[in-house]
Amino acid sequence: MELYGDRVVLRPVTEDETAVLDRIVREPEVAVWWPPPDTYEGKLAVVLGRAVIGAIQFDEKTDPDYRHAGIDIFLTARHHGQGLGTDAVRTLARWLVTDRGHHRLTIDPAAANTAAIRCYGKVGFRPVGVMRAYELDHRTGLWRDGLLMDLLAGELT
Repeated sequence: MELYGDRVVLRPVTEDETAVLDRIVREPEVAVWWPPPDTYEGKLAVVLGRAVIGAIQFDEKTDPDYRHAGIDIFLTARHHGQGLGTDAVRTLARWLVTDRGHHRLTIDPAAANTAAIRCYGKVGFRPVGVMRAYELDHRTGLWRDGLLMDLLAGELT
């Protein structure tokens, strides 16, 4: 599976790319929001040109009464603020809506992660509410709030 955005390509992570992703997720600007994952299995590499610049993942809820999908992403700090995260999220969202048939998508950044919230808003995600003490900050051991955002299929920009 390869998904083509305006500037990035999303495709399954290969074994050779795990070391690159491990370095990215340990960058201070990324590590503040993302703990190092146990595995990159099931994640998609975010590729710019020939370089892996991050990873994006999705999960699907298949219960017919609550069917929807969620998205998470991280990019190397070197490519923050360039619209590449927006392109990657929009590309995956479009596939989840068009090809996978989801009518609703969610994303749940830390409430203090204003850059991520701004990025997701550009795709059409809207704040739904604050989830208090939602995720454990792996660096401090303290709980921090998360912002639940969602997007309905017709709102995808």
